[in-house]
Amino acid sequence: QVQVVESGGGLVQPGGSLRLSCVASGSIFSIYVMGWYRQTPGKQRELVASIRSGVGTYADSVKGRFTISNDYAKNTVDLRMNSLKPEDTAVYYCNVVTARGNYWGQGTQVTVSS
Repeated sequence: QVQVVESGGGLVQPGGSLRLSCVASGSIFSIYVMGWYRQTPGKQRELVASIRSGVGTYADSVKGRFTISNDYAKNTVDLRMNSLKPEDTAVYYCNVVTARGNYWGQGTQVTVSS
């Protein structure tokens, strides 16, 4: 069993910053990719950023504003979000792909509003 837990969501004003954190625990043998997705009501879950072998990739909508980083020794992945916009409002989910499967956290709400 693998558990994935996110933290760090909340309410922030436009232009503000937030940092999301995620930790994976349990029977983890080899992590291939760690990433963050987001979803709003009525829409499909979309990839925000992912990191593999230390290299991050980003959705066009967040390039230059968000930074993903991870620590393989601690099985953690963070998402630093700057210059937040109302359209960034969503539930953010952490995703961990391992040799044994694909695991998701429960999600954390990020609301960008004045």
